[in-house]
Amino acid sequence: MKVILNQDVEQLGQAGDIVDVSPGYCRNFLIPRGLAVTATTRSVKQIEHRKRMVADRIARGRKSALALKESLEKVACKIAREAGEEDKLFGSVTTRDITVALADEGFEIDHRKVKLESPIKHLGIYHVDVKLATDVAAQVKVWVVAK
Repeated sequence: MKVILNQDVEQLGQAGDIVDVSPGYCRNFLIPRGLAVTATTRSVKQIEHRKRMVADRIARGRKSALALKESLEKVACKIAREAGEEDKLFGSVTTRDITVALADEGFEIDHRKVKLESPIKHLGIYHVDVKLATDVAAQVKVWVVAK
């Protein structure tokens, strides 16, 4: 029996896949849990249409992410913090501090998209990755200066 998976099913397939399963497995497990629907010509066309819509949305998002990447890589944001001996900061610079500095420059970025290996604890110039889309990341120059 051919079914279209609504969700990822372990050892069977991913959402949107058309798989061949036994009628009992389909009738007793997949359909009652909402994991799959029977593959009719109408449902196959609906799934294909949904896949095209998702692909178009991803392409538009990637295009805007590439444009944002170009403008982000031209920006250098400055963060002023109090520092002690040997240029060590009192506290640290986190992803939220970087997003606030980017907002001052005119870029609204979610703090979860800024990737830091560890918080910045010394004065200096740092290159920070900002993940904009699945395969698009920009490097932003962050200057940490003394107050």
